Amino acid sequence: MSVHVTDTPAAASRPRLNLVRLREMAARDEPIAMLTCYEATLARLVDAAGVDVVLVGDSLGNVVQGRSSTLPVDLGHMAYHTECVARGLSSAWLIGDLPFGSYEASPQQALESAITLMRAGAQMVKLEGGGPMVETVRFLVDRGIPVCAHLGLTPQRVHALGGFRVQGRDAAGAETLVADAQAMAQAGAAMLVLELVPSAVARQVRAAAPGLITIGIGAGPDTHGQVLVLHDMLGWTPGRRPRFVHDFSRDGEHTRSVQDAAAAYVAEVKARRFPDPVQHGY
Repeated sequence: MSVHVTDTPAAASRPRLNLVRLREMAARDEPIAMLTCYEATLARLVDAAGVDVVLVGDSLGNVVQGRSSTLPVDLGHMAYHTECVARGLSSAWLIGDLPFGSYEASPQQALESAITLMRAGAQMVKLEGGGPMVETVRFLVDRGIPVCAHLGLTPQRVHALGGFRVQGRDAAGAETLVADAQAMAQAGAAMLVLELVPSAVARQVRAAAPGLITIGIGAGPDTHGQVLVLHDMLGWTPGRRPRFVHDFSRDGEHTRSVQDAAAAYVAEVKARRFPDPVQHGY
């Protein structure tokens, strides 16, 4: 049995995305659609659907390996899945997650781990954390490695945060998020994932750190773009669905294919119909 991939008109004509084009999109307020992906066939489908950015997330620990958290994922896992996804992409920008334990010890450790993911096909690496990671970000950027920061709920620190909870609800937490985002921008990070933060705080971050391309997940509609875990977007994740997730595999009574669901997600993000500020926001 083969998998049929059909290019949408927009996807068929678009050139390979790069950081310059993504910054141009952010500057003209064109929403950026990002999805996670972990293997080549699904990568081909989401690429053909017009997704702008693909993230090989350490969320593969949850949705591929069946783990209860991302903490057991190691650099070897990430490199393998990055290689797989890279083979399936022709247009989308590819980000690889630096997993827990692969970058915290020193900037040099982070550089070696980032080189591993870049050699596997990543065009940018993502790391979690605020102030303590600023020098690491600067170290990587100075050596030619594009960096995506990650603030708010940082799953690799879920035990320290007391679980999967919205971050930045109080004034002190919001101030810290804004300050960390500004520090990341000054260190040279090009992109920032904001996870599980109030919509108002995400707006503050975007205004306070204009050099960053902000990507939200549970952060409201006012970031430059949105990201969802592919399995959540397709309704494949068992159990209770997080508030910020929408199942794009359903079109009324009809079930969409993976590619059509991804295309519907892209269309809703581009039209700023997803996320809904009330239904999906905090």
